[in-house]
Amino acid sequence: MVTSAHEGMHRIFQERPEILTPVFKVLGIALPEKAAAYVLATDVTETRPLARHVDTVLRVDPSDGEDFLLAIEAQERRDPKKAASWAYYIAYLQSKYGLPVLLLVVCRDRSTAKWAGGPFACGTRGWTAQETYPLVVGPDNLPAITDARTASEKPAMAAFSALAHADSPQGDAILDALGHALAEMDPLAARYFGQFLDAALGSTPAGDKWRSIVTFVNFFPGRGTVVEKAYLDGVAEGEAKGEARGVLAVLDVRGIPVSDEVRARITGCPDPGEVNGWLVRAGTVERAEDLFDDVPESHGEERDVPQT
Repeated sequence: MVTSAHEGMHRIFQERPEILTPVFKVLGIALPEKAAAYVLATDVTETRPLARHVDTVLRVDPSDGEDFLLAIEAQERRDPKKAASWAYYIAYLQSKYGLPVLLLVVCRDRSTAKWAGGPFACGTRGWTAQETYPLVVGPDNLPAITDARTASEKPAMAAFSALAHADSPQGDAILDALGHALAEMDPLAARYFGQFLDAALGSTPAGDKWRSIVTFVNFFPGRGTVVEKAYLDGVAEGEAKGEARGVLAVLDVRGIPVSDEVRARITGCPDPGEVNGWLVRAGTVERAEDLFDDVPESHGEERDVPQT
């Protein structure tokens, strides 16, 4: 069964590929800081009705020009079937794309990580036809980022560290560091990492710990902290931008011209409530400028209804 933890352990490579270089450093493999990563299709199904899917596949184009594919598998327990599956993934991807392929297995459990390193051999009668040597990161070789400053500078790597060490003694300290680091982040980044870890850690002790941090210490409403204000400002700004697109779309459908000045005022307003008012009026105004006419004070307010 695919769990939220399983998804988080490999999806972070898709969404935050900046962790590739430090992860490769942990594994003793050189990878330049300047490396482009592109998400590829994870379906490796053949024409016959047998579905196969890699968790994540990236095409990595380092600045030194040695392009390769990186297949990433999140593994939570030993699975004897993986020896054949992983060998198949590597062979299929190399054949399809004509590029060398590396397999990275991400584990939270030490015994699983030790097993996942292989090698996994295919052969018989004293002859080995093929061997698979996965790269493995887990609690034993991935640094535990427990310093808030480091977590603030490298939030993606800190989040990945939190996932890998979720069941380790250092897990709480990593989450505490990330909680303090949220205050130093861009509002949208803080929102992303807050929600990402909430989903990825799920209903586990680590997930409960994370939710207690962001709820009661420094993230969600009711505490008046810097991060709370930044978070709410970021959410409001996103809502206002969405409403602004709606206003412009309605005016465009109705064939009402919009000057650059009016457009700038609509898209630049940070107040979603005000923009929502413009959206309501966009369906009836005759000119775009009429959106900004003063609204009667009674508009939108509850009024007493005379008793009969």
